[in-house]
Amino acid sequence: MRFPLLSARRLGLPRRAVSQILLTQLAIAAGVAVLATGLFLAPLSAQLDDQAMRRALAIAQSAAADPALAAGVLSSGASADSPVQSSAERIRRATGAEYVVVLDLDGIRRSHPSADRIGLPVSTDPSDALAGREVMEIDEGTLGRSARGKVPLLAADGEIVGAVSVGIAYDSVRDRLLGAIPGLLAYAGGALAAGALAACLLSRRIQRQTRDLAFSDIAGLLAEREAMLHSIREGVIALAPDGRVRLVNDEAARLLGLAPDAADSCAGRPLEDVLGTGRTADVLSGRVTGRDLLTVQGSRVLVANRMPTEDGGAVATLRDRTELEHLGRELDSTRGLIDALRAQDHEHANRLHTLLGLLELGLHEEAVEFVTEVAGVHRTTAEQVTEKVHDPLLAALLVGKATVAAERGVPLRLAGTSLLPDRLVDPGGLVTILGNLVDNALDAAAGSAAPLVEVELRAEGRTAVLRVRDSGPGVPAARREEIFTEGWSTKQPKAHRERGLGLALVRRLAERQGGSARAGEAADGGAEFSVVLPEALR
Repeated sequence: MRFPLLSARRLGLPRRAVSQILLTQLAIAAGVAVLATGLFLAPLSAQLDDQAMRRALAIAQSAAADPALAAGVLSSGASADSPVQSSAERIRRATGAEYVVVLDLDGIRRSHPSADRIGLPVSTDPSDALAGREVMEIDEGTLGRSARGKVPLLAADGEIVGAVSVGIAYDSVRDRLLGAIPGLLAYAGGALAAGALAACLLSRRIQRQTRDLAFSDIAGLLAEREAMLHSIREGVIALAPDGRVRLVNDEAARLLGLAPDAADSCAGRPLEDVLGTGRTADVLSGRVTGRDLLTVQGSRVLVANRMPTEDGGAVATLRDRTELEHLGRELDSTRGLIDALRAQDHEHANRLHTLLGLLELGLHEEAVEFVTEVAGVHRTTAEQVTEKVHDPLLAALLVGKATVAAERGVPLRLAGTSLLPDRLVDPGGLVTILGNLVDNALDAAAGSAAPLVEVELRAEGRTAVLRVRDSGPGVPAARREEIFTEGWSTKQPKAHRERGLGLALVRRLAERQGGSARAGEAADGGAEFSVVLPEALR
């Protein structure tokens, strides 16, 4: 795009885009008007020539049809007072022709507007007319340039006795042509004025749309836009007013799991065709409104914001919060462990004081029983978990959650039917699912009259079945699907992360493995969450 701009500067043309467009449109309109005028005048001149020649031929035919003219050629000589001269002059004056010349078979004039030329040979070749052929032409003669018509002159018996030549002054043809030019120029000027007015109106509209920028400025903005969109570490999606995708930058394609060539392949397609139905499409299309909306796409947690544009479209931005969410959950787990350790430390200090007191009082047998009982409780919990859950990651998670639950005053127990072998395909995914469900269950059961959380883990062939029951208030039937939506939560958000992602991640992880996640009601009240994972075991 640099070459037109350089040429414009060398020629001294204006730099503003609207001015260059206006000058270009005016030049085009003027060129079209001149071309149309020329294209009209060229056939008009030929048409006027043809009309003049046909008129001359018609006059010659009418004169040759007079029997007296042929008889006069045969009976009288070449003189100024002959009947042939009289008839020819009468015809000339009646028709307005420049001349009517009658000639004999020898090409000698028998009539002429100038009497002194009578009896002299004609200046042009009369052989075609004397041979019986009619002739139309524009030629130069003794009276100047004229449109001519020549016909043979026949006697009563049909024999050729001469010819009649009629000329129309070419000046009259040129006058007619010149007379048509002012009117034609008036029409062309009117068309040019209308084109100029339309060009001005269009240029004003372009000026408003381009904000009176120069072509170089527009080119620079486009280059900067491309560089910015493809270099920033934030996803950008532009949508048209009808919901079709206008633009997808590289980061948005990565966050949404699209193909690397999404910028080209997704342009012009409806948003639902690109992303499918779900919360992400609802957020980006504006059906879900708000700021910093959370959504889960694949394995990523995204934060979306949407800004409408003047033309009815929108621009949506995406930020990746996956790592932040993971860090937040790890921080929650760490805080829970710290609280549990702090409680255990306090409890351990109390037990040591008790043991010391028993020893100082000499109650050695009671001291031994006390130590045995305390150690047995913790050993029993770990042994119960490892007997039923053979995967070390899940077993460690349940032991840690049991400690946290005990500190919060909520018993956490394994169902008697639990039995899960150490053959998990994706133990990390199941740890995430179980951790989220247990955390939610502990929160729900903590305020109940008889708090309890029960976990069931079992294998059915290669299918893993996980159930978590709590003694909380339960989930209303009308909201059992809504609770799996990203961003939905009844809890107050924490300072370091948003609420409403745990259950959404649970369902998403289950569905990625071809399974399902459902919410229901426990047998003794409260909520029961069930997760079924086909092909989860080797």
